[in-house]
Amino acid sequence: MSDSNPVALSAGFKWLIGLASLVVILGALKIAEAVVVPMLLAIFIAIICAPPLAWMTSHKVPPWLAVMLLVFGLMVFSWALVLFVGSAIDTFTLRLPTYQARLQDEAVKLLPFFERLGLPVTREQFLNHFNPGSLMRLAGNALTNLGGLLTDLMLIVFVVIFLLLEATLLGDKLHKALPNAEKSMEQAGDFVRKVNKYLVIKTTVSLLTGFLITTWLWILGVDFAPLWGLVAALMNFIPNVGSIIAAVPAVLLSVVQLGLPDAALVAVGYIAVNVLMGNVLEPRYMGTGLGLSPLVVFLSLMIWGWMFGPAGMFLSIPLTMIAKIALEQNPSTRWVAIMLGN
Repeated sequence: MSDSNPVALSAGFKWLIGLASLVVILGALKIAEAVVVPMLLAIFIAIICAPPLAWMTSHKVPPWLAVMLLVFGLMVFSWALVLFVGSAIDTFTLRLPTYQARLQDEAVKLLPFFERLGLPVTREQFLNHFNPGSLMRLAGNALTNLGGLLTDLMLIVFVVIFLLLEATLLGDKLHKALPNAEKSMEQAGDFVRKVNKYLVIKTTVSLLTGFLITTWLWILGVDFAPLWGLVAALMNFIPNVGSIIAAVPAVLLSVVQLGLPDAALVAVGYIAVNVLMGNVLEPRYMGTGLGLSPLVVFLSLMIWGWMFGPAGMFLSIPLTMIAKIALEQNPSTRWVAIMLGN
């Protein structure tokens, strides 16, 4: 009995030190948010670009030319994003007070319905407890933060350039630096392949989701359709609740602009697209084992959102998923990955 206590205390002390170290690391990342967020986004984009880069280099395209072709595509995409989405965010922000006032007027129309149910409520009481204008304001604040992030796109693209150039040389460097670490290289390669598979499939499905949402809203005549498509694409990285968050501002705007019947059609379009993507296409190509439990998703949103704001919410699930894949590579930590999974 006395022999086992030191072992137990030692194990508990190790866990305590590990948790304390984790808190310190998260606090340091929070302080360095202005630097960390662009770096994380650049790494995220570089990982997505790695498969096409490898494909081009395997087909005798010089590495520098392959990187330049990818960078040119990123530059064109970034320019279009800043030009169209940035202007849409500015216009939406200017119109936001008008949208809020009209949403309040639409919401107040429900008061006679409550009176018929025997629940008399004054206008002030109703708006204090249920004010759709406040939801629209939250959407406006999130979009403003997204617009601020777009100003860092050039910095992010430059970081991606250097990461891709380094990626073309990383394999040779590791072979020379670790000539006897074949097993470690194999595990690292397996980890990179799984991360690439997850991010590439998730990004492709998210872009397709954004395209379908944009098309549907454009057909219905909802203002700022490309902006809501971008929001839908970003929120698709967040399972379970991301599609709901993405639909709220577009549905509220359609209530103001088009009326309740068309707003219902907007909601139906969101549901149909997300059912198709989340329950048909994504499971088919993603396979099993690349999911997170709903509790882990919620906690990830809270922690990363607190640390990095809207950008942290977008990055929360990819970062947690990468951590889960890394934990799966080591038998001693595989149980943690199982607990994180769905």
